[in-house]
Amino acid sequence: MEDASKMTVCGALEGLASGAFSSVELTRAMIGAIEKRDAEIGAFVSVDDTAALAMAAEADARRKRGEGGVLLGVPLALKDNIHVSGQPCGCASWMLRGYHALYDATVMERLKAAGAVFLGRTNMDEFALGSTGETSCERVTRNPVVKDRVPGGSSGGSAAAVAGGMALAALGTDTGGSIRQPASHCGCVGVKPSYGRVSRYGVVAGASSMDQVGTLTKNVRDAALLLGALAGQDERDATSLDVAVPDYVAALKGGVKGMRFGLPKEFFVKGADAEVLARVNDAVKRLEAAGAQIVEVSLPHSEYAVATYYVCMTAEVSANLARFDGVRYGFRAEGAEDVNEVYFKTRTQGFGMEVKRRIILGTFVLSSGYADAYYHRALKVRTLIRRDFERAFEKCDALLAPVAPDVAPQFGSFAGDPLKAYLGDIFTVSANLAGVCGLSVPCGTTTAGCPVGLQMIGPAFGEATILRAAHAFEQL
Repeated sequence: MEDASKMTVCGALEGLASGAFSSVELTRAMIGAIEKRDAEIGAFVSVDDTAALAMAAEADARRKRGEGGVLLGVPLALKDNIHVSGQPCGCASWMLRGYHALYDATVMERLKAAGAVFLGRTNMDEFALGSTGETSCERVTRNPVVKDRVPGGSSGGSAAAVAGGMALAALGTDTGGSIRQPASHCGCVGVKPSYGRVSRYGVVAGASSMDQVGTLTKNVRDAALLLGALAGQDERDATSLDVAVPDYVAALKGGVKGMRFGLPKEFFVKGADAEVLARVNDAVKRLEAAGAQIVEVSLPHSEYAVATYYVCMTAEVSANLARFDGVRYGFRAEGAEDVNEVYFKTRTQGFGMEVKRRIILGTFVLSSGYADAYYHRALKVRTLIRRDFERAFEKCDALLAPVAPDVAPQFGSFAGDPLKAYLGDIFTVSANLAGVCGLSVPCGTTTAGCPVGLQMIGPAFGEATILRAAHAFEQL
């Protein structure tokens, strides 16, 4: 099991099926990798060895009984905003220190049904609000590829766990790029499904109209396998849609010959890092050489995407985080003399600076006299952005673009300048506003050794198309 940290999900399943090793042995190897490496990387906020080994033993027993499961015996990690019954769910915030989930999220139920083993919870930006991982109250997470740089966010811990060889795969959430961007920065594959493809029940809400659970894996085949286990309607989530779930693994076949890829001219602009654009353009040329057709398309309202996103997202964050008030659960400040002081002191002490900033922004754009000028106008622009994508997909099967304008920044790069950090979301937020699917697949590194991701964006419920294209590119 010395090479367990290099193993893929599909590779592990082959070894488990052949009897080369047991799930208990594999899980022990991954726990050993965490013990050896995570003190330096900081990907996990909690690891429950006892529970993980018990699940692994049950997976081995299931296999002996001849019972199936598409992920039977495979150890995975989950972001710290996904409920697992009896486990802490802190969202990397002081506000939820000591809180333990009372039930499983739907995605956790489906992983258990598939036979997966739960290793532990990964670090994240507090309440998934951030793009570097630096807003966590728990610990610092380092990029396992370039350790003097951030892993990205908000699912930075999940990306670091996978890229650092401490989990075969992990779940994250993506509200404006929070899976794709850390995947790009850490050199792994990150998939953001279409809105409504995967249930959000049991996932702590940030921006409810944009949040989506997705996967971080070492290759595209693993991503296809995991997405198939997670996808599908859930009656407990009114936003999940009753759309047939294809066999994503079977859909990987076919290559890119004859596929049409659109290059949004607004995403290939001055200001982006020259090496990032060079790696992405190299990837486009490889796809074209493999038989794909490249066409130029336009998403004319993209220039308003960041502003629209930071109005809509902060408004929903303000509403969703109002429930953390020190009354029902989580942290409660001491020394309050009345209910107003309970609210004020608890939220002042319990939330970090970035969370407070977004609550304040969201409360402002929803306030009387300003809602029409900001929030309602942003909703109209959001509709225009969605229509841009619909028109673009009339000309092509998928879009190609950078994931981020820069490689992973060094720690403290955005200190005192949150606007600079927000502008880093310029290539990812549009997909969330439009509800379409997207992924990041590694396409090379810079001269400094920083990974670069190629973003593929597909139409709503077009995951099979972009997974096929990404798998073909990966083979190239």
